[in-house]
Amino acid sequence: MAIPRGTIAILGSGETADSMVRVHRYLLGRLSPAARAVFIDTPAGFQMNADDLFDKSREYFLKRLNRPLERASFRSAQGLSSYEAERAYQALRDADYIFVGPGSPTYALKNWVGTQIPKILEERVREGACFVAASAAALTLGRFTLPVYEIYKVGEEVHWVGGLDLLGRFGLPLVVIPHWNNAEGGTHDTRFCYMGEPRLVRLETLLPPGIPILGVDEHTACILDFSADRALIRGAGGVTLRHGGEQTVYRRGEEIPLGEFRRAAVSSPADKPIGGEQVRTIEAGAQPFRLRVKSLREDFERHLQEFRSEGLIRNLLDLDQLIWKACGESGEEENLSGAREIFRGMIVQLGLRLAEVPGDTPSALAPLVEALLEVRERLRSARQWELADFIRDRIGQVGIVVEDTPQGARWRFDGEAGGKGRSA
Repeated sequence: MAIPRGTIAILGSGETADSMVRVHRYLLGRLSPAARAVFIDTPAGFQMNADDLFDKSREYFLKRLNRPLERASFRSAQGLSSYEAERAYQALRDADYIFVGPGSPTYALKNWVGTQIPKILEERVREGACFVAASAAALTLGRFTLPVYEIYKVGEEVHWVGGLDLLGRFGLPLVVIPHWNNAEGGTHDTRFCYMGEPRLVRLETLLPPGIPILGVDEHTACILDFSADRALIRGAGGVTLRHGGEQTVYRRGEEIPLGEFRRAAVSSPADKPIGGEQVRTIEAGAQPFRLRVKSLREDFERHLQEFRSEGLIRNLLDLDQLIWKACGESGEEENLSGAREIFRGMIVQLGLRLAEVPGDTPSALAPLVEALLEVRERLRSARQWELADFIRDRIGQVGIVVEDTPQGARWRFDGEAGGKGRSA
């Protein structure tokens, strides 16, 4: 069979956030200027706001990417006439950039399996198109799919359902879990797409031998570029290949030959795949809480001296996640106060550093400001108003105005015309 010429991009979340603009631009930049971008509305087809989700995505593509976005409407396989279904299929066949995101993975599967959509997606990737699957849609790509709503919201026992196995057709027999580093729970563990570690461990025992988990952090993309024969990690976080408690972590910015990435996916971490950072288990061998906080602070200070935005963003988000995971854990309560003070100090240091940068370089500062707003949004969701206000007030002292709107937080430089969309 001919070597595929296209790309599959798996997004952990944030598909229409500022943090993903660079990812979309990179992917679109590899296509011709006349490339057609098409949105599939199936995963949220049952929701009353399904039209709003498409409108939001279309506006995002027009304003942030300067590209029109068409719609392949396939909200329900049972509710479409033959003509409407064929029209959706043709829109996908003509698409060069296929984009699908939030909703329910099991609803999407129910309406895709048995139709032409899985076959069309595979064909388009083989022919050179880019398929971007985010959040709920990302869950459907593997051999099995996590029914996240049924487990997390309804309370069903942990289980898997059959997936599209689209990745398996390209030599990657695995399952995908987005929202890998989710921290919305605050005082309870919502990592691993809201499952938490105990349920993740049980889920792993239900997988057949040799089927690993591909975990994708929020606001992060795992780009499988078949024509260039490489896997790229882009965005704010990292990507994890996990085999029954053992895992290999690939950090932001890494590029891995696709053959090596495949070998890492189909072999045990004990075989030492090339690239990535091997970790025995999620927690085993980790440093004590205080040492991990100290290490993050030292890394932050080093990156601050060099003004390396990638490192600064990663350190802030890692410390934020570390603090929330430790909330309520036995033996860590006494360390949390000190960790929060270090977190405050890092924000102060960043604010002082921002003040040294000329005010006419908003694009250079955008990743840092947006990372701070992402942390602030998590704090607000957890009702940690004092720390959230501290971030707003501190960056306000260097001329960055944060405005909370019904659509989310927006920021601008004092006196600058227009605003920037929130990143989280």
